[in-house]
Amino acid sequence: MRDVARLARVSVKTVSNVVNNQPHVHPSTRSRVEKAISELGYRPNLSARGLRSGRTGVIGLAVPELRQNYFAELADAVILAAERRNLSVIVGQAGRDRQHEIDVLAHGLRQTDGLLFSPERLGTEDTDLLDVVDYPLVMLGERIFGGPTDHVTMHNVSASRAAVDHLIAQGRTRIAVLGAHPDRREDQLRAADLRVRGYRQALEVAGIPHDRSLERTVAPWHQEDGANATNELIASGVEFDAVFALNDALALGALRSLGKSGRRIPEDVALIGFDNITDGRFTLPSLSTVDAGRDEIAETAVRMLVERIEWGPRTQRPPRLHKARFHIVERESSVVTPRAHRR
Repeated sequence: MRDVARLARVSVKTVSNVVNNQPHVHPSTRSRVEKAISELGYRPNLSARGLRSGRTGVIGLAVPELRQNYFAELADAVILAAERRNLSVIVGQAGRDRQHEIDVLAHGLRQTDGLLFSPERLGTEDTDLLDVVDYPLVMLGERIFGGPTDHVTMHNVSASRAAVDHLIAQGRTRIAVLGAHPDRREDQLRAADLRVRGYRQALEVAGIPHDRSLERTVAPWHQEDGANATNELIASGVEFDAVFALNDALALGALRSLGKSGRRIPEDVALIGFDNITDGRFTLPSLSTVDAGRDEIAETAVRMLVERIEWGPRTQRPPRLHKARFHIVERESSVVTPRAHRR
C-alpha cells in the first residue's frame, strides 16, 4: 500500500479509502490511485485486513434451494452487487427443513460479516428468532413481516394482480392459477397466498366470477409440478382460456403440458408466469412473466447489509422495509399476434 501511495503521490490513508471504496475521494485522485494499483499489481491482504478490522470481507446468502432458477439468479445478482463493494459471498441452502433454517439463524453462515436470509419454513410465529445479536441480518422474501430486521421483498399482491389484469386485457375470462398452497392458513404469509390474493382481486375488480375449480394447489414449485397440475386441470374437464402460474418454473411445466395436449398458446390458452427467469426468453413460444425486481432486491439488500455492518452492532436504528418495483414482461405466450391468427 505504501508503494501505491508513493507512485500515486498520495497518502496511505487515501489509498486505503480507494481500496475500500470510501466516498469523498476526488475522481482524479481515485483514478491516479487505481492506475498505480494496476501498474504495481497490488492486491489487498484480506487476512491482514480482517485481523485489523475484525471483518472477513465476506457476506452470506441463505436461500431455500438453488434448484429453483429464481434463487440461483438471485444469488448471481447478490454476488455482483457484493463484488461492486469488494465483498465476496458464501451461498447456502437453508430450506431443507424448519430446524435447518433455525440453525442458520442461530449461527449465521460461518466466517461471514452478515447474512441475507430468505426463509421458506419459518413463519410469523418465529419473529423472535430474528432478534440476533452476533451478526447483522437482512431478511428477504414473504414469510415474516414486521420483524426486528431490515427486510427487502417484492409487491406480490399488486404484481400478481397486474399479471391477471394483463390476461383479462387479452379478453380472457376463464383464468386458472397454478401454485396455490395446499395448507392455506390465515395466520401465515406465503408467496403463494399473497399471489392468489392478487389473482382474486383482479377477477373481482373485472367482475369475473371466482371459480375455485380454477385454483390449483401445487407444492413444491418445480417444472414437473407445473406439468402435473396442468395435466390434472385438463383431465378435470374444467374450461379455461388462460393460466397464471405463480412462478416461471410452474409456467414452463404448464407450457409443456398444454402443448402436448394440442392446445395452442396463446390462441387457445394464454399463459403468464412470475419471476422473469432467463429460461423464459428461450421457450417456444417465449414466456410472458412478471419481473418482480430481482436485481433491485439484490442491490438494496446488499446495500442495507453493508450499512448495518459499517454501523456496528451497538448502533440502534429502526428496521427498514423495501419493496422492489415490478413490471409485466409481455412475450409470445400471452399475446395473440395477427401472424398467430393466420396460423
